[in-house]
Amino acid sequence: MRGVVIGLGRMGLRHLQVAKAEGIDIVGVADRRPEAVQQAREAGVAADALFDDAESMLRKTRPELVIVATTAPSHARLTCLAAELGAAAVLCEKPMAVSLAECDRMIAACRRSGTRLAVNHQMRFMEQYTAPKALLASEALGGLSSVTVVAGNFGMGMNGTHYFEMFRFMTGEAPARVAAWFSAGKLANPRGAEFEDRAGSIRLETLSGKRFFMDAAADQGHGMLVCYAAPHGRITVDELGGRMWVVARKPEHRAQPTTRYGMPWDEEERRIAPADALEPTRAVLRALLDGTDYPDGAAGRLAVEILVAAYVSDEAGGRTIDLGREALPRERVFPWA
Repeated sequence: MRGVVIGLGRMGLRHLQVAKAEGIDIVGVADRRPEAVQQAREAGVAADALFDDAESMLRKTRPELVIVATTAPSHARLTCLAAELGAAAVLCEKPMAVSLAECDRMIAACRRSGTRLAVNHQMRFMEQYTAPKALLASEALGGLSSVTVVAGNFGMGMNGTHYFEMFRFMTGEAPARVAAWFSAGKLANPRGAEFEDRAGSIRLETLSGKRFFMDAAADQGHGMLVCYAAPHGRITVDELGGRMWVVARKPEHRAQPTTRYGMPWDEEERRIAPADALEPTRAVLRALLDGTDYPDGAAGRLAVEILVAAYVSDEAGGRTIDLGREALPRERVFPWA
């Protein structure tokens, strides 16, 4: 398969590495920055496959696979152009776009052309989520009740969207209600002065009552710790450290009401694969190329919808937004990277 990579920042170079490892014939890479193009040359990309303009590269090479690893404002334009030019598959970085209207245009363009569209939300392929999900479904824990994330200031758009998709993956439900409280002030974004992301807290709830709470406020500076609570116990995961702790009531006490929260328990600690961007990205690409179980445009749009609702909620003093009843601003453009 003939493929191209657009955007050669840290994540773009990872995509390039993954695509080459999967046997993709790299017929083009593009970045406006000469130093980024030089890095691709040093990574073994042929001179005639180096471009400083993505649109001209797409028109010249007509690739079957397009990987969009630019910053978010160009995702929609490049994805739609790739679809119009007949690409069979597009893998787009997150957040999917900078407005809901752009998400809709991307999905519509790919639907018209028959292009498979994936957004690089990798949760369904990562052991730090698949292992807890399997355990939570067991009789020992009794199903997922809530998820709590305590993290450093990693940005609602940059990493928060991953956790929104994680919650959907873990529950099998789209969140129905969103409330958010952002930290005061806006911090400089390492990707450029034109970009902005927000720190703070957010709460989600599904129609069946499953809850998600994430605190990634501006005064928190380390780690990603996730706690999954269940009727009979809990799972705690240190995602950076690659450790998981499982605590569950002993079998003879599972019928006791939840008010008996101090019943005797069993506990276990195990190692899991620490958070990593390379192998899960490879898994997303494989699934996209196979056409099976990949995070599609609808999944990417849902993460953006939750993020937009978080902004609306914060601007309304933390008011809960009902996604099924309230119209969100579709055309509003956000300064995400």
